[in-house]
Amino acid sequence: MEDTGGKEMASAEASGFSDLSDSEFLDLEDTQESSPSLGKPGSSEFPKSDKCINLPKGKRDLDVPSPLERFNLKYLYVTDLSTQNWCEQQMVYGKEIPDFLTPEKEAVLNTGASIHLARELEVHDLVTVSVVTKEDAWAVKFLNILSMIPTLQSEGCIREFPVFGEVEGVLLVGVIDELHYTDKGELELAELKTRRRPMTPLKAQKRKDCFQVSLYKYIFDAMVQGKVTPASLIHHTKLCPEKPLGPSVLRHAQQGGFSVKSFGDLMELVFLSLTLSDLPVIDILKIEYIHQETAAVLDTEVVTFEEKEVKSKMQHYMAYWMGQREPQGVDVEDAWKCRTCSYADICEWRKCGGQCSSTLEPQAKRTR
Repeated sequence: MEDTGGKEMASAEASGFSDLSDSEFLDLEDTQESSPSLGKPGSSEFPKSDKCINLPKGKRDLDVPSPLERFNLKYLYVTDLSTQNWCEQQMVYGKEIPDFLTPEKEAVLNTGASIHLARELEVHDLVTVSVVTKEDAWAVKFLNILSMIPTLQSEGCIREFPVFGEVEGVLLVGVIDELHYTDKGELELAELKTRRRPMTPLKAQKRKDCFQVSLYKYIFDAMVQGKVTPASLIHHTKLCPEKPLGPSVLRHAQQGGFSVKSFGDLMELVFLSLTLSDLPVIDILKIEYIHQETAAVLDTEVVTFEEKEVKSKMQHYMAYWMGQREPQGVDVEDAWKCRTCSYADICEWRKCGGQCSSTLEPQAKRTR
């Protein structure tokens, strides 16, 4: 193993949010062969069906739980929203049938995860820390943040940086692939996407990925600008600041030079470090697509951050999670995406030609 200068990152099972990089999200339009039953390549037609199920239109019954409540979610992943950007209905099916994963797609995920782990080990070692409570799990993430901030400032590069923040009243979490300073001193976010086939991604895939890294910037910038608060985090996660840290977490914290006893102590240190360390906002967003087998670079995309557009999309996607509208599938011109969707055979949106669900009235209009 390459000398990492003794730098160590903690890892734990059942951590506060996924230890797996958000980049290990399925290569959506390139994970399986096109199915003849789903139409010809390039087709923009939904199949005809007599089995259309009409979903309720108009106002949602206030007694009906929102998707956040129905799926018992305290927070969302960045990749939940980026999947909505690809196909919202597919994302919903993924929540309802989480084990619906073919061996081929699982292999794609495992290969990509191995590549990302190898890159992470280039800059630091991993140390397993046993966690007892959900506070311990989030504490592991906090310890990694506390370790990464000075490393970024002194050595100019870190990988797998956790981010979290409130977006439209919902807590959003994720993991940034890499942050590094350029020769000009600009802070650049570098996102690695691995592809099973040696071909550049389609425009629709790039749009999803561009939205994903834009969300990272939006959350990270809010973190270093002091816009993310401990109160917001506690409100959404229901974590207990007074909870004592478990022995393994406490030992790892002390080895890192942190004099803390409770989860609240550690949380306070993290928020102080984020706002007082002079970390800048992210200047550059870059996505690199590589071939899994050969590691050849297939394409590089420099993303322009459009804050107004990003906010508009976030508002639209969060409206579904808050129960203000029904889920929507793809538009007719994007029906070709159904060819590689695992849920195509059960998709009501597809069977109804894209007219099963309807956008509900905004929450403000429903208030009497």
